[in-house]
Amino acid sequence: MDQALLDELFELLRIPSISSGGGDPAELERAGRWLCDKIDASGGTSELISTPGNPIVHGRLEASTADAPTVVIYGHYDVQSPDPVEAWDSPPFEPEIRDGRLYARGAADDKGNFYPLLYVACALKEAGDLPVNVRVVMEGEEEIGSINVPEWIEKDRESADCVVIFDSGMVDEETPAITTAARGMMTVAIDVTTGTRDLHSGLYGGSVQNATHVLNQVLAAVLPGPDGLLRDELREGAAPPATSESESWTDLPPGEEVITSVGGRPLDARSGERYYQQNGAEPSIDVNGIAGGDAVQKRTIVPATANAKLSMRLAPGQSAQRMSDVMEELLRAAVPQGADVEVDITGLSDPAMFDPDSKALQLAAGALEKACGKAPAFIRIGGSIGVLPSFAARDIPVILTGFSLADDAFHAPNESFRLESLELGVKASHELYKALADL
Repeated sequence: MDQALLDELFELLRIPSISSGGGDPAELERAGRWLCDKIDASGGTSELISTPGNPIVHGRLEASTADAPTVVIYGHYDVQSPDPVEAWDSPPFEPEIRDGRLYARGAADDKGNFYPLLYVACALKEAGDLPVNVRVVMEGEEEIGSINVPEWIEKDRESADCVVIFDSGMVDEETPAITTAARGMMTVAIDVTTGTRDLHSGLYGGSVQNATHVLNQVLAAVLPGPDGLLRDELREGAAPPATSESESWTDLPPGEEVITSVGGRPLDARSGERYYQQNGAEPSIDVNGIAGGDAVQKRTIVPATANAKLSMRLAPGQSAQRMSDVMEELLRAAVPQGADVEVDITGLSDPAMFDPDSKALQLAAGALEKACGKAPAFIRIGGSIGVLPSFAARDIPVILTGFSLADDAFHAPNESFRLESLELGVKASHELYKALADL
């Protein structure tokens, strides 16, 4: 294990750069300045860009040859809160190695995952062997939704041939993965009012509107069918996966095993078989919370108010704005006469998709195979990553990969990262920079 890499990473991990609540803005700035100092000390240039929130690190490491392509490396220096601190076996901001793992908040997400990319670029720059121009973009708000960096990316007009992100995971301990698509996101709040106060169900039930009944009627207009699929209007624009993607899914763990391993229960008999298609290429809607009346005490009432929060994951190819319009139309059309229903659609973000057959992703696949000894799987993720739509909108291909595993406990107490994963990150960084010089 490279001791210099470990020493530097330990320094970065000791900075409690918490963005998700309870953190100190000064510590977030300290992490950003630490990264700028690393870039400057290696012969590059850097700037810490102020935003209405936490600053953005922007750096440049020039290639050792003329006319080299430019690669952006993106990561985030902010971390989740370590709470509950008492659940940790060692202090979350005092890195510790135990049984081949590095324990600390940020060890996997994303300081430890990302740092090999920067460390190798700086080492190659110092040695005069950097084959590509490297632009460094690191934000301090990823854990709270990447609030300011998307606008910065959209306004930035410097050239970039591709983006490399180490903020993802492996299929298993031996198989790397390249994420080709991530779903977008829409959040919706629904508030129903059917009267000025709750009423006696014996005196008024069946004669007056019940807010919880109205809410269920409205929700039924957009919820999925028994097979988990949404109505056609809400699937508009969803793009089918490329053949190379769907073929690689056959090498992934069985879908039913993925579902049951986390304590889930399959929706129907085909849920396991359709898992990767459903969560990578289809939109979905889930009610995240619902309230109305009194489900604790024995109160025979007709509720006058009810509310719900739901989220829609948008499939690659869909437009967040278009689906927002469709969602609102469907919900409002289901409101019965006389009921007051407020629909508040927030948190819109587009999905993102990158061609697995593009030169950048194919070069990356070869580089990862050399580094890991096994060809990567092309996968889609059901979640959302805030910066991806901004890069996609500029037609810059993104190589999203990384070396975390499910048992790294990111976002939980005792977050850790394998030392082997760090080593794979170093090997992969060397191979990627070498391969991407051919762009």
